[in-house]
Amino acid sequence: MRGSAARLPLRVLALGYLAVILLVPVAAVICRAFGDGLAPVWQAITAPDALHALWLSLLIAAIAVPLNTVFGIACAVVLVRQRFPGRRLLDAVIDLPFAISPVVVGLALILVYGQAGWLGSWLAERGIQVIFSLPGMVLATVFVSLPYVVREVAPVLREVGTDQEEAAWTLGASPLRAFLQVTLPAIRWGVAYGVVLTTARALGEFGAVTIVSGRLAGQTETLTLYVENRFEAFDLTGAYAASLTLAVLALLVLLAMTRLPSHRGTPPGFPGPHRREEGR
Repeated sequence: MRGSAARLPLRVLALGYLAVILLVPVAAVICRAFGDGLAPVWQAITAPDALHALWLSLLIAAIAVPLNTVFGIACAVVLVRQRFPGRRLLDAVIDLPFAISPVVVGLALILVYGQAGWLGSWLAERGIQVIFSLPGMVLATVFVSLPYVVREVAPVLREVGTDQEEAAWTLGASPLRAFLQVTLPAIRWGVAYGVVLTTARALGEFGAVTIVSGRLAGQTETLTLYVENRFEAFDLTGAYAASLTLAVLALLVLLAMTRLPSHRGTPPGFPGPHRREEGR
């Protein structure tokens, strides 16, 4: 009883903090979006520029997420299963997008791929434009969402180990086939969590994309940029309606995450931490 009484204020404080920081602002956006009824919201989200911004955001996520998924799995395998000079440095560099400002990422991409950048003139001579076009926006999104799959898959790989994969090798399977048919199914939930987080980050990216996009309405304007432009143009209905669309996409991503099993990467037949303790 004393323990429950002591934990109650902590729970109230935690829930109150979450309500003030998360729930109240989101609820305010929803209320403000529907303040003039459903028709203005529908008209705003079906406007040509809004639909193009939504399509562009989904397209960038559709390109960036598979790239980061493949790279994330490969990088996690290298970090967990190989020992080489510079491994700790690589492990730290993976987290760089967590620490560095997205605005800095955008400026760095311009220094490399802009017309006056290190590779900009070489690419321009070959008719390739990176900055102020889709490739630059994809690069920025890939950069900021790079660590999620790696950080979700690496702990699962450590837990799974290599015993069953090595057993497959002794039965004649090639290393690639053993990984695809034994290890990859075992880490599938870690990959799935990483994909969900990467998707959420890619859809909500703003800082790096706003630097490299040029923010051309109907051309290089993602949904997050569309929200800011509508707000600056005093089109509050359009801004809140687009914000509502982003919120719905985020909720769908979170719903997908809650549908994933809680044991993440621990596959059937593999002893997870708790199962190992029970077996002793």
